[in-house]
Amino acid sequence: MKRLSLVIVGLLSVAAAQAQLQPKKQTPESSELWSPEPRIVTAGKADQSVSGFTAPSDAIVLFDGRNLDNWVLADGKSSPAPWTVSDGIMTVVPKSGNIKTKQNFGDYQLHIEWRTPAVVDGNGQGRGNSGVFMQGIYELQVLDSYNNRTYSNGQAGSIYKQTMPLVNASKGPGEWQTYDVVYTAPHFNKDGMMTIPPYITVLHNGVLVQNHTMIQGTTPYVGQPTIEPHGRGPILLQDHNNTTSFRNIWIREL
Repeated sequence: MKRLSLVIVGLLSVAAAQAQLQPKKQTPESSELWSPEPRIVTAGKADQSVSGFTAPSDAIVLFDGRNLDNWVLADGKSSPAPWTVSDGIMTVVPKSGNIKTKQNFGDYQLHIEWRTPAVVDGNGQGRGNSGVFMQGIYELQVLDSYNNRTYSNGQAGSIYKQTMPLVNASKGPGEWQTYDVVYTAPHFNKDGMMTIPPYITVLHNGVLVQNHTMIQGTTPYVGQPTIEPHGRGPILLQDHNNTTSFRNIWIREL
């Protein structure tokens, strides 16, 4: 009897504790969160000259079609970017070199539109090859992958030589295509060890092709990924000897 009494007392104590933690009566309003309130961002507007929308109000416009003032040659000397600009479009000048943004970034949302040459010349990696490098290090492949077989982790939408895209969402040669990227930068400790890897989500022409993909390290043409400690870095666009074009590039820091 004494043991039963102790059990009853214990149950009553637990019930009393739970009653103190929970409101007496749950209502729809009980789970409503009113603070903090999300800040207002004005969305971009549909634009006939671009395939998607203009930049939202809090974005940094990296290329608005007028000049390459936000870009330099990635030669370590910050030389002027040598690519051409015409009719709101920047185009690679083959063998002129990669270009990068003057500004460095960490975590961000990136929008970029690109177009491979309308006239098909070559095959595999030789068709419209370029790349968008996160922080100047990790390559998101740009390629004419429309009816163009190549190694799967080297086609458009791949994290180069690492992760193939979930699907091939490529449009035909000469058509404008889009990448919408959400990227989170890696973290390193004082000893240079990577404690949190970089992650990337990519929509190619509105289709999910990388879903919170872990980037394993650098994306070299030869060899395996390596880990190189770094801080914030630029957006880098690759000159791969093809006249690939870009437009409507903007970024939102997260």
